[in-house]
Amino acid sequence: MSTVLFWFRSDLRLHDQPALHAALASGATRLLPVACLPAQDEAAPWGFARVGPHRRAFTAAALRGLGERMAALGNPLLICQAPPAMALPRLAQAVGATMVVCEDIAAPYEQAEVAALRAAGLQVRCVWHSSLLPPACMPWPVDQLPGVFTTFRQQVERAGITPAAPLPAPARLPPPPDVHAWMTEDILQAVGAGQGAAALRAPALQAGCDPRSSFPYGTPACNGSEAAALDHLARYLERKLPHSYKATRNGLTGLDYSSKFSPWLATGALSPRRIYAQLKDFERCHGANEGTYWLWFELLWRDYFRLLHLQHGAALYRAQGLSNRPSAQHSAHGFERWCQGETGEPLVDAAMRELAATGYLSNRLRQVAASYLIYDLHGDWRAGAAWFESQLVDYDVYSNQANWLYIAGCGTDPRGGRRFNPARQAQDHDAGGHYRRLWAAAHTPQDAL
Repeated sequence: MSTVLFWFRSDLRLHDQPALHAALASGATRLLPVACLPAQDEAAPWGFARVGPHRRAFTAAALRGLGERMAALGNPLLICQAPPAMALPRLAQAVGATMVVCEDIAAPYEQAEVAALRAAGLQVRCVWHSSLLPPACMPWPVDQLPGVFTTFRQQVERAGITPAAPLPAPARLPPPPDVHAWMTEDILQAVGAGQGAAALRAPALQAGCDPRSSFPYGTPACNGSEAAALDHLARYLERKLPHSYKATRNGLTGLDYSSKFSPWLATGALSPRRIYAQLKDFERCHGANEGTYWLWFELLWRDYFRLLHLQHGAALYRAQGLSNRPSAQHSAHGFERWCQGETGEPLVDAAMRELAATGYLSNRLRQVAASYLIYDLHGDWRAGAAWFESQLVDYDVYSNQANWLYIAGCGTDPRGGRRFNPARQAQDHDAGGHYRRLWAAAHTPQDAL
């Protein structure tokens, strides 16, 4: 009788789950599904929590939804508040397993987690499934990825590469290991199971229901679960919002100016292939236009950022990134003012207050805020990337890192950075001042640093 540990990472769903299908196809007769929450006191190198309260709350909702679905299939999800390198080897020893199956994530922190498991003697099978298109289907090897997104997109489109159909959710799962044989108080305490369960029972943050938020994750419609993700996708299509996406995507407030797929894509509660398949159905029924194409365009950007990580790896996390620029000086005082929304630049301050209060920020304002930190406050772009990692409910390691590199001029873009003039951006996108007034006196619910 063989037992396999399935480690949920940034793939908190059952639909279109190739890694889980791989675990089920391995011949395992017992399956122990596990997720590991980061420690409450885990700090970023810049002195603040690596995972802030908004992101923690949204992920907890995703895990609650996943746990309910797993329990309905007869195999409850075990939530551990302990590092994977501590929890998974201990669990594997307890249940007599040697194999862990999980999502492959091509970023240094996540790769180090897998390396630690292998160093502990476990076999780890990593399955790549976060992109819309598989890297192996690209027109070139990953190490020859075009350095410009437009070239990448044009070559993909000319080659006619399209995603595979999404996989169905499994109808059944192997049973868990016999709880009487391994689930002792000592083991549960060692892996932080009690703390993990308590974290999922914690009351929702009031900030998650802020009526000013463009993504009020504490409300049923924006709940972090897979069920809410699929409902949101269905409603978005039913209301024919893809047709207007390109025209509205640079909005600053409200739920409907953008697709809002990103929070669920970030936790993995929603599969990009599921989005694409239903978008194609929508186009067959209601017609394609510039807006529906632009959703495909954005999903391709998301894939491009993943391929950049496969191509360059840890080099994307150096101070100079892929450039030859000298390391930037860092103004700690300027960075603190930026985090607190106290720079004196109204649009930037409004954006940073919204981020701190709600865990969300429009793409346009992310660019403006990042540019201001780098070029006006002379802050290290890596500190800004870490702050977004801490705060954003839709934090995605690939997109966050690549977008900050893009603004800082340390990535592949040949134009060497993007400086946004906040006064011009306010004139173009908040001419009446509504957004700045909305967040002018916002109270930050936590200490920034």
